[in-house]
Amino acid sequence: MLDANLKTQLKAYLEKVTQPIEIVASLDATDKSQEMLALLKDIAALSTRITLTEQPGDGERAPSFSLNRTGSDIGIRFAGIPMGHEFTSLVLALLQVGGHPPKADAAVIEQVRALEGDFLFETYISLSCQNCPEVVQALNLMAVLNPNVRHVMIDGALYQDEVNQRQIMAVPTIFLNGEIFGQGRMGLEEILAKVDTGAAKRDAEKLAKKDVFDMLIVGGGPAGASAAIYAARKGISTGVVSERFGGQVLDTMGIENFISVKETEGPKLVAALEQHVKSYDVDIMNLQRAAELVPGDVIEVKLESGASLKAKTVILATGARWREMNVPGEKEYKNKGVAYCPHCDGPLFKGKRVAVIGGGNSGVEAAIDLAGIVAHVTLIEFDVKLRADAVLQRKLMSLPNVTVITQALTSEVHGDGTRVNGLQYTDRQTGASHRIDLEGIFVQIGLLPNTDWLKGTVALSKHGEIEIDAHGRTSVPGVFAAGDATTVPFKQIVIAMGEGSKAALSAFDHLIRTSAPAEGTPAVAEDKTAVAA
Repeated sequence: MLDANLKTQLKAYLEKVTQPIEIVASLDATDKSQEMLALLKDIAALSTRITLTEQPGDGERAPSFSLNRTGSDIGIRFAGIPMGHEFTSLVLALLQVGGHPPKADAAVIEQVRALEGDFLFETYISLSCQNCPEVVQALNLMAVLNPNVRHVMIDGALYQDEVNQRQIMAVPTIFLNGEIFGQGRMGLEEILAKVDTGAAKRDAEKLAKKDVFDMLIVGGGPAGASAAIYAARKGISTGVVSERFGGQVLDTMGIENFISVKETEGPKLVAALEQHVKSYDVDIMNLQRAAELVPGDVIEVKLESGASLKAKTVILATGARWREMNVPGEKEYKNKGVAYCPHCDGPLFKGKRVAVIGGGNSGVEAAIDLAGIVAHVTLIEFDVKLRADAVLQRKLMSLPNVTVITQALTSEVHGDGTRVNGLQYTDRQTGASHRIDLEGIFVQIGLLPNTDWLKGTVALSKHGEIEIDAHGRTSVPGVFAAGDATTVPFKQIVIAMGEGSKAALSAFDHLIRTSAPAEGTPAVAEDKTAVAA
């Protein structure tokens, strides 16, 4: 199951295990059970501290397996073969069950251990989903730390009947004690904030007590992270407040144009960014959404939690979000057939009919990826022709199960009340309206800047972008901006990083100039003490 190179790497990791691990496999007569068993045998052979037990028909999902520490009651189960993006989740679970200390903050660990009640989490994933591992790893860690928490990772492609029964149309989808808990990427702190009802109030009280920052960065994406590093290196007090550290990059699958790094993935890049930022004295305040900017000699940023932060300079790096179609039915069927991440949710539509909205690079790439999974893809483009790179268009046109419709305006999403069953579009040339019967719609029509909260405070373009000059200055003194939320052309990770660095340097220059003594003011106070001759 595992190749020699992977076995060598895994064996080195398993040397960190200090406590005996029990793997109990629940198997049936399917090929997938044999595939899972082969994987588990490979793992057990790599460490004397791991034992493997096989048992059929034990009332659990089959195939699946549990991990436990001998003499303990740790509730971790994998209902599926955790390869692909989930292999890291398996390795981390083995290490943590085996006694290797987690890397989470001490305060977060104590918060998990203090949870009271019974928590059974079930997370439906796809092995191609880059957002799923963070959820799986967070819930597995909670299960290791607290015996009241149990977690099952479920491969939606393997347990298709459950997916259909529970009407799951997006991954990750998390159930808590049988009820929907959340969908999409969620980190440990975000999960804790939802289950620990007093956490938000405690966090707001802590934030309200913070001193005035020299520089406060709003947003934790590439622009915000770069700004934080450049500011911290200047030795000034620096804070980063963000709704989700990493921003849009967390949802990016393949990155092949980040200079000096031939190929990487969004979550890996964000992990490296966070590690770099944390190597400096930067106060990171995550899971906080900005609500209002109040200009002044000391600038105030009010948060939705009710807390507020103050700073001498502010850098706005709030990034952008997926643009929605804004047609009837879209919101009603979001995550019920309307999706925005083909890499994550594509496997749930295996053998079904889907549409991709948008003929740029993102839309054409999505159609190409989906064509290998689904029965048929209809790509709908508003313009008279596709806008994607020629090489992508050639690949798209070579696929037998793809139809391209140009000059089409999507007008409505249809459904049966529980899930999508069709799409309506208008032919812009003839005015005729057409319906397409399908089960999924992937929206790939660009981004919208996260600037709604700034309206009436800083100057915005007609597209809602923050207007900046060549130095990253906004219309408000002491407030700078960088990245995808601004008028800078070409929304690229590498450009956002450069813009964030530039904004930090400009803000630091502003600090120096505004804090310099007025002309004629002595640099050192005059000593008026008389000295007797």
